Amino acid sequence: MSDSRQSDPPGRRRLEDVIDDETRYRAVDSRDARFDGVFFTAVTTTGIYCRPSCPAVTPKRVNCTFYPTAAAAQGAGFRACRRCRPDSVPGSPEWNHRADLVGRAMRLIGDGVVDREGVAGLATRLGYSARQLQRQLTAELGAGPIALARAQRAQAARLLLQTTQLPVTEVAFAAGFASVRQFNDTVREVYDRTPSALRTESGTKLATTATAGALSLRLAYRGAIDAEHLMDFLALRAVPGVEEVVPGKRGIRTYRRTLALPHGPAVAEVDSPASSGSVTRGWLDCRLRLADLRDLTTAVHRLRALFDLDADPEAVAEQLGADPLLGPAVAARPGLRSPGHVDPHELAVRAVLGQQVTVAAARTLAGRLAARYGTPLPEPSGGLTVLFPTAAALAEADPADLAMPTARQNALRGLCAALADGSVRLDAGVDREQAAEQLLALRGIGPWTVGYLRMRALGDPDVFLAGDIGVRHGLRRLGAAGDPKAAAGAARAWAPWRSYAVHQLWALAAAG
Repeated sequence: MSDSRQSDPPGRRRLEDVIDDETRYRAVDSRDARFDGVFFTAVTTTGIYCRPSCPAVTPKRVNCTFYPTAAAAQGAGFRACRRCRPDSVPGSPEWNHRADLVGRAMRLIGDGVVDREGVAGLATRLGYSARQLQRQLTAELGAGPIALARAQRAQAARLLLQTTQLPVTEVAFAAGFASVRQFNDTVREVYDRTPSALRTESGTKLATTATAGALSLRLAYRGAIDAEHLMDFLALRAVPGVEEVVPGKRGIRTYRRTLALPHGPAVAEVDSPASSGSVTRGWLDCRLRLADLRDLTTAVHRLRALFDLDADPEAVAEQLGADPLLGPAVAARPGLRSPGHVDPHELAVRAVLGQQVTVAAARTLAGRLAARYGTPLPEPSGGLTVLFPTAAALAEADPADLAMPTARQNALRGLCAALADGSVRLDAGVDREQAAEQLLALRGIGPWTVGYLRMRALGDPDVFLAGDIGVRHGLRRLGAAGDPKAAAGAARAWAPWRSYAVHQLWALAAAG
């Protein structure tokens, strides 16, 4: 398991520590898409900012200024390039994986906490004062929490303007703006267009029968992606009534699931690319049906975490691919991701259900609990009928509905009670070490469960499940010893990407 605390673990160098402005300019000159979302290029002669891979003519070095976030570029007075749409790039892998204050804050901002709870709520969740938080974010990202949330709202507004027929006034509030005036001013400043002009220039003909709350969008990613592994992994664990993977045309598979969002339920669909294996198209097609459009940003953020779309697969492959034992497997499956989850409380319940039983048995039991204690959707959607039960509902579950040994029943009920009353936190901004300690203090929660939750619920990229049976089988397929001690020793060379190594070994075990 990772030994990271508030700072990044040894061996992982932050991108901002290893690239300087000359390196950034070379990335811009070569239109290197690997750096999209890692930094943004502002051009002083045009007043616009771009992603590094922008296809426009490369500006002169003397005219370029670099910013760590789109919000910082906007705060300096630059508007988004209409050609490369820098606001739609994948997020920086730094903010997704880092365990320090900045990484935790960025994950919470991405989940919409500032829009729902304000800066004071964000600071309270992180255990800092609002002033300390503002100072640290501004020092590292060039923008404070309000500016970062504002940039996120601007992106949501553009998406709604260009993919729905919602009246402009409704778009303003759905995107999270407090007033129409604030919305108009922000859109003009960021895109140099009025909201109406931004909608018109999209060139997309919107159907007159478009339904409010139904959106089609693209989830961007960088590098290669092993979508086949993602779909196989999710299909094997799909809880009946809550999620499903269905086949489509041209080899496309679609992952569908219900989402319990802050303002109401939703149904999400994400397509695999048309071809199998490693592809570099750059996005996954997604469709969302939201009860309340204010949940757009949160839904997208959680789906991106589920599919690990902000990862840097080249950085992972550079480390794992150089290992003599694991290298051939990495070369055979480029772009393999480490899936997260849309609801850490749901995942925690499912992790306990899966203790000492097969994946199929855990899935069946989870489906029964969902049918008994989940909240029904207003209308079924295909095989989707319910939201996964809340921790509070399962804490009071009838023991007769928990087909498992008494010790595991008690562990499940104790975990759900702790999640419901907040004594254990698993939200996007939680300190991973603190969460692990809280979980281990609960009766019946052991190292495997904690490691699994760190890897998937908390997005820790450096977790190794040495005692996991799938990990052991994968190691044996590589001709290595599979006992936990030997496995942990071999995994030391895979830091800081041991979660990805676990998925490589699981894929090997499944193939055998």
